[in-house]
Amino acid sequence: MRLRTGLPKLMVILAIVCVMLACSFPGGSAPAGNGLEGTRVALQVQATLLANQATELALKAPATATQPLPALPTVATQTPLPTYTPYPTQTPLATNAPAPTDVQPSPTATQDVLARIQTAKILVFEDIQGYPALDTRISKALTGLGLTGGNVVKVGDAVGDFMTNLNSATKWDLIIVGAEARSGVRGEFWDLINEQVNRNVAVVVEIWYLDQIANGRISPLLMRCGIQFQRNWTRAPGYNLYNYSIYWLDQFNPIFSDPNVVQPLLGPTIYWTNDAGDIIKLAPGSNATLLAGITQSQKTSNGVLASCLNGRLIFQTFSTHDYQESATVALWQNYIVNSLKAHFAATQ
Repeated sequence: MRLRTGLPKLMVILAIVCVMLACSFPGGSAPAGNGLEGTRVALQVQATLLANQATELALKAPATATQPLPALPTVATQTPLPTYTPYPTQTPLATNAPAPTDVQPSPTATQDVLARIQTAKILVFEDIQGYPALDTRISKALTGLGLTGGNVVKVGDAVGDFMTNLNSATKWDLIIVGAEARSGVRGEFWDLINEQVNRNVAVVVEIWYLDQIANGRISPLLMRCGIQFQRNWTRAPGYNLYNYSIYWLDQFNPIFSDPNVVQPLLGPTIYWTNDAGDIIKLAPGSNATLLAGITQSQKTSNGVLASCLNGRLIFQTFSTHDYQESATVALWQNYIVNSLKAHFAATQ
């Protein structure tokens, strides 16, 4: 039989050696005395030699399936790089998304509007020239804004010239009716002014005799604006001055901040001693805004200043000259600027 591994062959060799040693003793038994000791030493030497040979054979023998495979060399490890965490991404706006409602106008757009205001065609009726104690505050407001020259037509209290210009082919941007002295802006004048409003012209009216004409030919313009005559505003003998203060009802409206910040008209400087003006209110379903009134708590009635048609039409029903000059001139400048802005927006 052929031996397949080194270790069985070694076992056979050891068995043969042991038999040969046993046969070398006389009578088949171990010698006594020094002979016995010598035999013992010889056996130890032989056993050591055989063990060494067995070790060498074991080292040279091929590995079997039961022997472990040699370990792979150890590869030095590196510290792993930190994991990258991407920034959160934002979903892009849809290309057809509506524009934000709070987008501010660009400087170029603002400059264009201001440039157009400087070249606006303005017709002015201001009827206080016959009162030497009164300054022309509307004219002062226009001059302070740089609105002078041929584009601004001032007819004073000449109602005939006012009528002619209303009927002319001029494409007005703003018409101002400063009828503080109650001279003659009645009847058919309001028909012509209403026609100008139909053309998106801006109109600012100072009138404090609605109690006399509210049911007349001004009525369609009042209805269109969404305001109604409420009552006459008079001063009884011994009146309290502060009962005629005027409060802002919509203090964040640009009428009170653009281009001038104007404070409420408290503590009037009375010129017209009897009639203080007229009180107005909003009509049912109105889109108008009461901007100022004689009581702070009322937002739909007891008004003296209203804006309508997206700011293109302004009604003031108190007298300009009953209040401080610097405040009222600044307020008129705000009327002019904001009504013109509304006009240009409507005619884009």
